[in-house]
Amino acid sequence: MKKIILSIFAMSLLIVSCSSDDDATSSEPLGAYENGIIVSGEGGPSSISFISEDLMTSENQIYFNVNNEATGVYLQSLGFNDDKAYIVVDAGTITVVNRYTFEKLATISTGLLTPRYIAFANGKGYVSNWGDPVDETDDFVAVIDLTSNEIINTIAVGNGPEQILAVDDSVYVSHKGAYGTNNIVSVINTSSDALATTITVHDNPDEMIVNDNGDLVVLSSGKPAWTGDETKAAITKIDMTTNTVSTALEFSDGQHPELMMYLNGNLYYNLGNSVLSITDDATAVTTTPLFSTGAITLYGMAAKDDRLYFADAVDYSSAGQLFIFDEASHTLINSFNAPVVASKIYFN
Repeated sequence: MKKIILSIFAMSLLIVSCSSDDDATSSEPLGAYENGIIVSGEGGPSSISFISEDLMTSENQIYFNVNNEATGVYLQSLGFNDDKAYIVVDAGTITVVNRYTFEKLATISTGLLTPRYIAFANGKGYVSNWGDPVDETDDFVAVIDLTSNEIINTIAVGNGPEQILAVDDSVYVSHKGAYGTNNIVSVINTSSDALATTITVHDNPDEMIVNDNGDLVVLSSGKPAWTGDETKAAITKIDMTTNTVSTALEFSDGQHPELMMYLNGNLYYNLGNSVLSITDDATAVTTTPLFSTGAITLYGMAAKDDRLYFADAVDYSSAGQLFIFDEASHTLINSFNAPVVASKIYFN
């Protein structure tokens, strides 16, 4: 399924896999799903799970339990803004819910075409869209009025826009290439809603974070061997004042990390089921694992409050799993059932 729908978390999700608004507060009364971990699953069928921050309680299918309806086919990602969560389904809809109760508020279904991720800036939502995945010329970022929940603009971009990250008055979009490949990061000016520039990185850029030094860090997995045109993976640092590449740390041939997370000045990434880490000032990647997740097949990663979170899609048809490790000791703290094809991890 992973090759078919070309999805990761990416985590965050996280994700990065997580919006910069993940920790937003609200004057609303405490909801059932406040102060905890949200895990989304791509499906069959797609769904969302909640685990309390103290790890004492968990609930699967929370959207269905509240609204008595499914989230849709291939839940790609969630985005958080103020007291709302936006559920992005790549069949072509975004469902808006209260992020603390998951009560459905609105549906955005016009003007989207294979939406992937959403970010928020200047009171607007920005959604990456593949368009027709086999057409490399129709990809765009949709701009949403968050009051009317209507698309008010579209911005043409290169093939396969994927992760999207808002930083001040700019939105950065990694281009993994949809069913093909790409090697750019687009920069959108959110004042004019126009494409400002593109930045060339290594092949198949996906996950992005901003580190403690203020760099935009992009993980490019490179073209895998099965393409017949294998290329190197890299971790690229971008100076956001000039929107130019300042550092590119290449991996060895045959190494293709796909997931990335950031915590306490450490950038974590995976090689298979091994977890590795470098600091902000590293001048090369390491291939020496911190630890192995053993039988856990990594399909999503995120980090928060001295804990490392890993999503396991298991066999891509039965319930997934969420595993929580202590950052310092690299030991397992707890595990929970998660959605089918669990992939993205967020913090509410």
